[in-house]
Amino acid sequence: MASNKKGLPAQLFAAIFAFAAAVIPAQALDTTNIAFVQTVSATTSIPVGHLEFCQSRPDECRPHANPVGAVSLTENLWQQLLSVNASVNQSIVPVTDDQLYQVAEFWTYPNGYGDCEDYALAKRRDLINAGWPASTLLMAVVKQANGEGHAVLMVRTDRGDLVLDNQVGSVDLWSATPYKFIKRQSQADAGKWVDMIDTREIVVATAAIN
Repeated sequence: MASNKKGLPAQLFAAIFAFAAAVIPAQALDTTNIAFVQTVSATTSIPVGHLEFCQSRPDECRPHANPVGAVSLTENLWQQLLSVNASVNQSIVPVTDDQLYQVAEFWTYPNGYGDCEDYALAKRRDLINAGWPASTLLMAVVKQANGEGHAVLMVRTDRGDLVLDNQVGSVDLWSATPYKFIKRQSQADAGKWVDMIDTREIVVATAAIN
């Protein structure tokens, strides 16, 4: 596959940007289209693992003073997303919480080992350290085709909601993934969560071929 001058596979870069150009007006950010996950206005229950994470790290679960709605995704920032996703995925050995901590659920930063939410937390931390607004980096809970829960990092950009996942090497629009999206962090408050509205029929069709 051909690459651009910065090493990004040209077809992948072109596909996501072409899709975005088709659904997002240049003069405004329209979050009502399929590139963005819709949410309900009221807050919902917090995953137990994240609640305990917030209790031990309250500074990371506070309201955002000036929430940024979306990051303007340049090619350099796209490269950064790819780099962080790949780096974290490659540096952590997948191990369940039960194996590591003898509990069913424990959210924490990985130290060489971890499960899905630990990967996502590490990616969120690394992107915040790189200057990304925390309000655009959202921990999310999804359901896999087999019914099991899974955690990913959702990144809200002007090109849509992108998913960083430890199970795949690519960074994809949420609507191109085989998951049922359940709930995510609030953009206004890192310690609160909102339900996501996911009525796509494509969820079943996509999951069936993966």
